Amino acid sequence: MSLRPRATSTITPAAPQPTSTSTSDTEPDETPKSPQPPQPTFSQRAISQTLTSTANLANLLPTGTLLAFQLLIPIFTGNGSCDAATRPMTLILLLLLALSCFLASLTDSVKALDGQVYYGLATTKGLFVFDYPDASGSGLPDLSKYKIRFIDLVHAVLSVFVFGAVALRDKNVLGCFYPTPGHQTQEVLDIAPVGIGLICSLLFVVFPTRRHGIGFPLTPGK
Repeated sequence: MSLRPRATSTITPAAPQPTSTSTSDTEPDETPKSPQPPQPTFSQRAISQTLTSTANLANLLPTGTLLAFQLLIPIFTGNGSCDAATRPMTLILLLLLALSCFLASLTDSVKALDGQVYYGLATTKGLFVFDYPDASGSGLPDLSKYKIRFIDLVHAVLSVFVFGAVALRDKNVLGCFYPTPGHQTQEVLDIAPVGIGLICSLLFVVFPTRRHGIGFPLTPGK
């Protein structure tokens, strides 16, 4: 009996199949959608409207005029102790400042193609720009849409009234023109400025101005 050697079979391991990392053939591309912004609540809308209306009150008085009033009135009135010479000078100063409030309410600003902001005065034909170097007006937007309107005159008058209310609440002005007011005069001086300021402020909130002229804050993109 003879023994035959057993044949041994060699198993070659199969080569690993390359795996594709791209799923473009099997799954379509999906563009992620941006989440929708949440809708503001009623209270948030009310607060936003209140803040916008309050911001409109900043246009009641030009900042430059108010600053000049705060600086010059103590000097002209001698801290409320006027005499025959300083009283007319103080009155002239108040009239000039009131005229400044009126004219400043009729000014507006435009942005030229060079990106600079230029100021002008609203007229019946359009905006008369003060400091634009080119007299032909090339590079400026259509200035005819900036022409004066009736609401601009209303805002100018309201601005003068508010300035008068501020002036009548100043102790230096009261000491100059009313050093020893009577009882009824004192009541008028206490009530009238507050009432004028409140009514003008409410009208200004209801009918806000679109002008952004000299002394008024500029709106972004204006």
